[in-house]
Amino acid sequence: MNRSNSPETGFIDPSGANAEAIRDLAEDVLDQLLGQLGAAEKRSPLPDDPAAPTGTIPESPRSQTDLLDDLESIAAGSMNPAHPGYIGHMDTMPTTVSVLGDLVASAVNNNLLSVEMSPVFSALEVQLTETIASEFGLGPNAGGVLASGGSLANLHALSVARNQAFDVHDGGLAGLDGEPVLFASDVAHTSLQKAAMLLGLGTDAVVAVETNANSRMKPSALNQAVERAERDGRVPFCVVATAGTTTTGNIDPLPAVRDVVDEHDLWFHVDAAYGGTLVFSDAERDRLDGIEGADSVTFNPQKWCYVAKTCAMALFADVDILQEDFRVGAPYLRGDDAIPNLGELSVQGTRRAEVLKLWLTFQHLGREGLGQLIDESYRLAAVIRDRVADQDALELASEPEMNIVCFRAAPDWCPPDERDALNGRLQRDLLSRQDVFVSLPTYRDTRWLRVVLLNPFTDKTTLDRLFDGIDLFLEAERP
Repeated sequence: MNRSNSPETGFIDPSGANAEAIRDLAEDVLDQLLGQLGAAEKRSPLPDDPAAPTGTIPESPRSQTDLLDDLESIAAGSMNPAHPGYIGHMDTMPTTVSVLGDLVASAVNNNLLSVEMSPVFSALEVQLTETIASEFGLGPNAGGVLASGGSLANLHALSVARNQAFDVHDGGLAGLDGEPVLFASDVAHTSLQKAAMLLGLGTDAVVAVETNANSRMKPSALNQAVERAERDGRVPFCVVATAGTTTTGNIDPLPAVRDVVDEHDLWFHVDAAYGGTLVFSDAERDRLDGIEGADSVTFNPQKWCYVAKTCAMALFADVDILQEDFRVGAPYLRGDDAIPNLGELSVQGTRRAEVLKLWLTFQHLGREGLGQLIDESYRLAAVIRDRVADQDALELASEPEMNIVCFRAAPDWCPPDERDALNGRLQRDLLSRQDVFVSLPTYRDTRWLRVVLLNPFTDKTTLDRLFDGIDLFLEAERP
């Protein structure tokens, strides 16, 4: 592309020749964005009628004014997790420094594929993943790599577990004596089935293990499932425990699950994508007791650590296993004895420096700030749990263990087979009349309302609107 044909602000001139024009553009975008975010409470948690701009490619550059107008429309039509009434999903308003960190990471545009392409960020990622692995108690040789989301982190961990169990790094699965299978609770995240499919095992290789009334895996059922698979000629290799189920936020009994894993000599993976953040709360970290026995852990700071998407990681108790059972060397990359080329050790090759916004968030909030955010969300969850329990027309899906409360309207005047539709109408009514968005997941084959308390500006006023709205709706619906 001939630079003379591009707009003056098409690129930042490394000599600084267009610095003033670039600054003007950046200030216009930032002022517009801050105006949108600073008034987020005045917009609905979800847009009424979002409209995407046309996806065409213009023949010639468009004006800066036109671009800013489109950007404003895009922001206005986007999901609005900054609204205090957005309490339906694991989407947070990000920390300010993680947003700025994303800007810096995009501007310098380093590539975590190799040390040569990202000398500072590669070193920082190695150090920070080792630090977080030590928070989980994974041992002196623990570490890991970042990934763009928990699904990729789970895929990475299960890839290593499979390769380590069957020595198929080079030769593949052909010729194995039995069908490899892994075990997870019947409410575990569907990314496990995706991973099994991508690993050539098939989704049926994920054996669902029965859970109790509070969505926690039954260790006795796990043991029976492993023994049954062995009798059927299948080959168990891994157990996945969940620390923070997606719908109800429950935690599998990690020590008891680990006992079964040890008895059968299996790989122990803990999907702590959501609940892993509890290690930063002095009051709640005991809920993760047993995670220190894991061979691998998935953790997503993009959720309860308030880091802008995406930011996840796969951690390993023995990080050397990545070299032994996963690494594929890239001959076009220069090696480094001290810091590995992270693209050779991870599912992704080219990857942006997501570690920067994570590091900035930790520096800006500190352990104290993270702990306060976690503890406050627990306080609000207890308020919701008690108010649900106090109303005969409402019922809990399970006993909350985190800042997720899953419940539904189940008034005696509404037949059970009509309650799914009733709760669907209730969800829509809360959004349209109260500016409160709760999600509507399917849980144990029925529809429930799910509250996820992540927004630091959600307070008792929001919860009062939620329950006032429920009362008004049920009164209007009563025959």
